[in-house]
Amino acid sequence: MPHMPPATKTLLLVCVAMFCLDQLVPLVRPFALFPLSSGLFWPWQLLTYAFLHGDGFHLFFNMLGLWMFGSELERLWGPRRYLAFLLAGVLAAAMAQLLVSMVMGWRDPTVGASGGLFALLLAYGMLFPNRVIMPLFPPIPMKARTFVIVFGVLELVLGLSGARGVAHFAHLGGMVGGFFMIRYWRGQSPFRRR
Repeated sequence: MPHMPPATKTLLLVCVAMFCLDQLVPLVRPFALFPLSSGLFWPWQLLTYAFLHGDGFHLFFNMLGLWMFGSELERLWGPRRYLAFLLAGVLAAAMAQLLVSMVMGWRDPTVGASGGLFALLLAYGMLFPNRVIMPLFPPIPMKARTFVIVFGVLELVLGLSGARGVAHFAHLGGMVGGFFMIRYWRGQSPFRRR
């Protein structure tokens, strides 16, 4: 098992600590991402929601993904660029969720690092498109590029179907934020070459 780089390890530990603390002192009301119309929205929730998780399975799968994809990206980019990228994914996911909640009239709060994780997933697929990975669901070996496309399409279909309980559009927002961050770093349209 490769050494876990420092930023990924710190994020994993903070998420686990916040989950444990949330079991003792409920943190959802001040730190989850509430819709703008709920009267419970605060600006810091654009970031803090990513450190909370709904249950143990939610936490486990997000931390597994953070370790699987985030560790390698942090080793490639270094902790500073890695954290900037993850922040872009988390913020883009939050903005997408707020927008969809406003349009759909949803009032439920959002928690979880999934939006940032989907940004990492997209980056992994863009940077290592032909690397073969074995996902847990479905347990079929596939190229990283294929995995990203399958999960992106699945999130879009589930989001458009009106499935509730999972922030599908936040996941897609994280992917979009990650895509634009990579294009920004590369100086590709719509950004100027740096």
